[in-house]
Amino acid sequence: MMTSSLLQDKTALITGASRGLGLYIAKRFWELGSSLILVARNKHKLELCYEELSASTKSQQSIQLISSNLGENHAISQLTQQISHKKIDILVNNAAIQGPIGNSWENNWSEWEQTLQVDLFAPIALCRAVIPGMIQRQYGKIINLSGGGATNARPKFSAYAVSKAGLVRFSETLAEEVNPFNISVNCIAPGAMNTDMLREIVAAGKDKVGEREYTQVTKKIADENSGMQQATELCAFLASPQSDGITGKLIHAVWDPWKNLAEYVEELKASDIYTLRRIVPQDRGKNWDPLL
Repeated sequence: MMTSSLLQDKTALITGASRGLGLYIAKRFWELGSSLILVARNKHKLELCYEELSASTKSQQSIQLISSNLGENHAISQLTQQISHKKIDILVNNAAIQGPIGNSWENNWSEWEQTLQVDLFAPIALCRAVIPGMIQRQYGKIINLSGGGATNARPKFSAYAVSKAGLVRFSETLAEEVNPFNISVNCIAPGAMNTDMLREIVAAGKDKVGEREYTQVTKKIADENSGMQQATELCAFLASPQSDGITGKLIHAVWDPWKNLAEYVEELKASDIYTLRRIVPQDRGKNWDPLL
């Protein structure tokens, strides 16, 4: 059970914090006692978030707002400079865009590049910016939001899928690099949520996104339960001491038994469970090599 002081004395930087899942996460971390550095493009929405949260301020909690467009190189550079000397205990790379929809060879190339900029390069840059301070303090929690396409092919959404798959593999690699410094790095697969991204898919139409994707999305939008609560609670778990020892994993908010993972930390450390791996014939009970 998470107490209201679970993240007390911690400071969390959350990107994409003005709406959707990022806003849910910001509110939950605030409830758990964390100070916040909230990053988003829309300054007005950030200010509205500040007004709501500051009405329930606990002692020693603080909120800093940073308006930044992660799709611009100079904005990322300015942001990393702003945060490089701050005490950041928790980093949540939540901001993302869907990018171009349709066959990859028909996508607008600048939009394709922009998607990788926001969804992959910006999170990597922020990780690079906060890690030196985390190493100095010998503590840190990094949580990267994955998404559809990281573990399976996702036709018509190539830029988004490539960026999220790259983010997962980067997180696995980074987790091993920073493990000696008591820093954990994990990814969350939040599952389908009733967000602006889903509405973009509906607007694109069945012909462009494919019948299967379109059907799944329209069903999700019709579902009043957005699914954000589960992803938010998983994020809080991974940000808290309850997840100590769990690192380098991609955990699904809906389908994985993450509430019990603390019981299996040692087994997780010794296995490739919840990681991206190549499947060979032997993994499926097949022997295609006459020498075996």
